Amino acid sequence: QAQLRESGGDLVQAGESLRLSCAASGSGFGAQAVAWYRRAPGNQREYVASIRTGGLTDYSETVRGRFTISRDDAKNTVYLQMTNLKVEDTAVYYCTTGFQSGSVVSWYDNYGQGTQVTVSS
Repeated sequence: QAQLRESGGDLVQAGESLRLSCAASGSGFGAQAVAWYRRAPGNQREYVASIRTGGLTDYSETVRGRFTISRDDAKNTVYLQMTNLKVEDTAVYYCTTGFQSGSVVSWYDNYGQGTQVTVSS
């Protein structure tokens, strides 16, 4: 399993943009799917987006059209470009990887320390 480090979180105003990074150490990152999750205070962890090997992406309904997930396997990094941020996007954002076999992904529990995104009104 890759060790992950999230970064890029900040305090921004509603409507602004941020780009988060998920950097992985170790080998084999390019053969793994990667997902972003977030946890707001008092809430359970919530799925945000994922990207598979080959570039297939998926988004939750709450972020589709505003967030874009991408990967640079040469840099062992996955990005989450967030635009038109809303107050309700405030959360700690985490990434995780998963073993991909065909269309099935078995997700690991290898979240990093997370990065805080705070959106003010």
